[in-house]
Parts: sequence; structure tokens; C-alpha cells
Amino acid sequence: MKRAHTPPAKARTTTESAQTTTDQFQAQVRLRAYELYERRERQDGHELDDWLQAEAELVQKKAKGAGA
Repeated sequence: MKRAHTPPAKARTTTESAQTTTDQFQAQVRLRAYELYERRERQDGHELDDWLQAEAELVQKKAKGAGA
């Protein structure tokens, strides 16, 4: 019987850290997209537009912060 390969603790920590960062980013995008939805007086039908705009804003903000 073969044993499943378990990555070293450091590799797991890096992976878990990356997942946490991804989860945090998605939470920020979700919040910003909801703000855009509310600004439009909760008009349905623009979910994708809101998500993409929120994502673009946050990526741009992060890039400006990294360049400073």
C-alpha cells in the first residue's frame, strides 16, 4: 500500500499563506463590488461589471502601493 505524499511543513505554510492572501483579496473584491451595486441603487444585472471593476481597482491600488 502506497502512502500519500505529504509536503514538508514549510511548503504547506507557503500554500496556506497564498490561499489566505487569495481569500482576503476575493473578500475585498466582493466588498467593493457590493459598494458599486449600492451606489447604483441596487440595480440588478451588473454583477460581472461590478466584480471586474472592483477587481481592476484593487489590482491598480496594489500596483501603486508596490511602486511607491
